[in-house]
Amino acid sequence: MHKPRIGIAPEGWPCIGLTALAAEVFALADFEIIAVIFLVLCAFSLHFFRDPERVVPQGPTLAVSPADGRVLHIAEHPDPLDGESRTRVSIFMNVFNVHVNRAPVAGSVEEIRYWPGKFFNASLDKASKDNERCAYRLRDADGFAWTMVQIAGLVARRIVCRVEQGDALGRGERFGMIRFGSRVDLYLPRGYVAAVSPGEVVFAGQSIVARKD
Repeated sequence: MHKPRIGIAPEGWPCIGLTALAAEVFALADFEIIAVIFLVLCAFSLHFFRDPERVVPQGPTLAVSPADGRVLHIAEHPDPLDGESRTRVSIFMNVFNVHVNRAPVAGSVEEIRYWPGKFFNASLDKASKDNERCAYRLRDADGFAWTMVQIAGLVARRIVCRVEQGDALGRGERFGMIRFGSRVDLYLPRGYVAAVSPGEVVFAGQSIVARKD
């Protein structure tokens, strides 16, 4: 039987390697307190950049969460790519959540748009307009358009995009990550309704967040 494994996101290895090396250097130099500090930072980096396998639900009329975290709110809001009013599911990731983001449905990446910006608390609604963010338009096999928006938070300073326009993604497939506290907004196409409630904890690629009405 195949046993699930917990991997490490590639973006995490430089941070893990540097903190581990610093801990070793300071330990050899007998700076024990500083060595312990870097050892703790290394352990935190290993935890933060973990990338566990997920069991992706099957079914043609459902969408999975693009991020780990807590559902902040669900409301109608203009899609940042086309201005159309859609149901937006906002998911907040704290520094202890897995930060690898996954596609909610299978489809083709039609558009990617990046905005540099500020770094307000990602749980604030104004973060969706003012913070650094990256939006992805995903077109599924039935022609429905899905928009995912990665929004940087107070600590985050880099949004990682792993895909390009024209790429095909499977449901639950990784498309990027955000370093440290942040948020992901999912804009549902017409005909789909949210399957979660505010305050609910969800897991990327595993929790069902929307279904066809």
